[in-house]
Amino acid sequence: MRRRRLTMLGLAAGVIAPALLIAACDGSKPLIRHEPDTPGPFPAADRPVANIVSSRWSNEEARDRLNEASEVMGKADIRRGMTVADIGAGEGYYTIRLASRVGKTGRVLAEDIVASVRDALAERVAREDLENVSVRLGAPADPKLPENSFDRVLMVHMYHEIAQPYEFLWRLRPSLKRDGLVVVVDANRPTQNHGTPPALLRCEFQAVGYREVSFTDMPSAGGYLATFQPAGTRPQPEDIRACRMR
Repeated sequence: MRRRRLTMLGLAAGVIAPALLIAACDGSKPLIRHEPDTPGPFPAADRPVANIVSSRWSNEEARDRLNEASEVMGKADIRRGMTVADIGAGEGYYTIRLASRVGKTGRVLAEDIVASVRDALAERVAREDLENVSVRLGAPADPKLPENSFDRVLMVHMYHEIAQPYEFLWRLRPSLKRDGLVVVVDANRPTQNHGTPPALLRCEFQAVGYREVSFTDMPSAGGYLATFQPAGTRPQPEDIRACRMR
């Protein structure tokens, strides 16, 4: 975890701050920490939550040699003029590259739940004079994004660290524009091993009223890329049924 200021992303006090953990596993802290098992009206997730982060994702030069960000942004169809949320932005690997991709007519909101990470990213954004980027602090179970604002919401190697996925996805859903997509990049392995099995990912998204739009293997990003879009009416929290792991 300046520019054509969208109202939704205005530079209020909390918006100059940095973003969530971008390729989330950056060798420091987990993006979303384990919350108490009291998700209110939302069901608890029947899966472990990753809490130790791999250092693999911290070397930006190595990632660029694999053409990671370019391939992810291409597969996600991120274009000039779009508004994109980078959830789990961490040190800003994707934030910086998204800013270039969407251009001066686009907008990037980078978010993190760790204040120190947010602050470090805000400093980087200011240092690199990225006028189309805002940085803010989110919450573990609520990204706190403005409604009907984003063409893409990007979550790279962080989904497995969300302790309350149903509440998180439920609160995220209104932030998407009519044709907006949630883009998830993760590894095909158990959540405790810093990945999310595709079947589990699909089940959790479907439980909150999303449909899968695409699924692509992406070795350059260490796993796969899946996109989802809201479908139908958002369910009431008490009507959501948790996916059960075998």
